Amino acid sequence: MRILLLHALPLDERMWEPQLESLAGHQVEAPNLYSLGGSSMDEWARELLRRFPGELVVVGASMGGYCAVALARLAPERVRALVLAGSRADADPPERKQARQAAIERIEREGAEGMWQLMKPIVAGEIVPDDLREWLRSIALEQPAEGLVRAVQAIRDRPDSTGAVAQLDAPFLVVVGDHDPIAPPEYARELAALAPRGEALVYEQTGHLPNLERTEDFDANLLRLVGEIA
Repeated sequence: MRILLLHALPLDERMWEPQLESLAGHQVEAPNLYSLGGSSMDEWARELLRRFPGELVVVGASMGGYCAVALARLAPERVRALVLAGSRADADPPERKQARQAAIERIEREGAEGMWQLMKPIVAGEIVPDDLREWLRSIALEQPAEGLVRAVQAIRDRPDSTGAVAQLDAPFLVVVGDHDPIAPPEYARELAALAPRGEALVYEQTGHLPNLERTEDFDANLLRLVGEIA
């Protein structure tokens, strides 16, 4: 089974390293989203569909989840299963769009450090262990400012893909932490309930990145999902 792992902002594909051993029996693809070019989720999704032909299990964390639902909206027939981790299917409301523009301006002034300072409370809040926080910071500070700007633009301008999720005829798993500031448990449960084959999992004492904070549980549930369609 080809499994497509799509990373969060302001990280890169290295955030999926803890999953590689568990997924060793599958064909795993973990592209760098900043390298795809363009500044829209639909552009990214189309490029991924071009690069990785055939049926896919699509797993997206935060920003990667926004791209994952765009992919499911554009080519639902190719999605064998969809997993959102700390992510959403809706579009940004007006106040969030304003915050995105402010983030772009800060990146243009301060580069990756400015993006990290904005994102640290979200991806590496107080509940995250210190060693994990430092690892996330080291990855975040290596990201090119121009790629981060394109990513924020893509997030800001993404369309609402809730309807596509509701019509997806494939297993759909929403995994969130109970301390996630972006995708709270109530939203996860409501989104999963819209899908014919939806399921929500809420991990206790967990923040925005369940694949890193609860690796063993996350991997077990991902493998369970893959096993159901293999």
